[in-house]
Amino acid sequence: MATIRLWFGRQNFCLLKKRSFLLLKLTAVVFAVLLFCEFLIYYVVIFRCNWPEVKTPAYDGKQETLDPVLKAMFLADTHLLGEVRGHWLDKLRREWQMERAFQTALWLLQPEVIFILGDIFDEGKWSSSQAWADDVKRFQKMFRHPQHVQLKVVAGNHDIGFHYQMNTYKIKRFEKVFNPERLFSWKGINFVMVNSVALEGDSCNICSEAEAELIEISHKLNCSREQEHRSSRCGDGPPLPASAPVLVQHFPLYRRSDANCSGEDAAPADERDIPFKERYDVLSREASQKGSMTPTEYALAKCYLPFEHTVLTVYCGAAGFLVVLILVHLGLLGSPFVLGWKLLRKFKTT
Repeated sequence: MATIRLWFGRQNFCLLKKRSFLLLKLTAVVFAVLLFCEFLIYYVVIFRCNWPEVKTPAYDGKQETLDPVLKAMFLADTHLLGEVRGHWLDKLRREWQMERAFQTALWLLQPEVIFILGDIFDEGKWSSSQAWADDVKRFQKMFRHPQHVQLKVVAGNHDIGFHYQMNTYKIKRFEKVFNPERLFSWKGINFVMVNSVALEGDSCNICSEAEAELIEISHKLNCSREQEHRSSRCGDGPPLPASAPVLVQHFPLYRRSDANCSGEDAAPADERDIPFKERYDVLSREASQKGSMTPTEYALAKCYLPFEHTVLTVYCGAAGFLVVLILVHLGLLGSPFVLGWKLLRKFKTT
């Protein structure tokens, strides 16, 4: 009786050991896949992004020197989902991806200034005060950044509404969270932050104020070009850097279509020739002619994020591997290593 009990005890111990080993393998595979797909993949992809090289030679009479270079990162249309159209699972997935991509890029690329070109929120044009506060809190958590990194944001039509939807309350609510600064200079570069939703040209109160601000900024920029012979209209304040400004806004300047656009993020071929609608897809011709010229001393590099189908492929492959492990453990499928060894031996013998 003692021998039988001992044999059963050893058998149970071996069975428990096999099950524990299987559970350990399954846990290790699941953890490794989650770690790669939800964390490491962002480092793998964004690590291939590099700052473009910009050389702007300046001469001091003896040798060639280089002007300081500003590293700026541009994002657009984050569209954080709100309480009306945002399902909790969709919000969780999207916001995790955006947070990981942003924080990884921030750590690897270390930009000095970050611009978000509008449409930060998806439902800002109609969200209640409480919903707006919740959305802002989520945004600040996702796009947190060190104090030495500047974060500049302009309004989009989903933040304050289209021209016929926006009002002073929505604009003030937006500017209370995001600095309403219209002119921003750093390292000798001037950036003009424009509320492009207000460039409708119909002389509404908000539009008139926006145009007046642009006229005032234009006056300051013109004065910066007259540092040697400044007129009395320029005042005695410190002049701005004498550089062409960079226009930062949500709506793109007028163009007929995407016919001349190319690259991985270009519109599908059958949509590139579709004409854009003025004041909806792009600014009007009239408003675009009032825009500032962007300087030529710059270099641009696009940085792409992990494709969703890549992540899904990895998950599906891992799921298939787990199924094979379980079937091998249950004896319903021969071990791939054993099958491979038998095929190899059979090949050698023949």
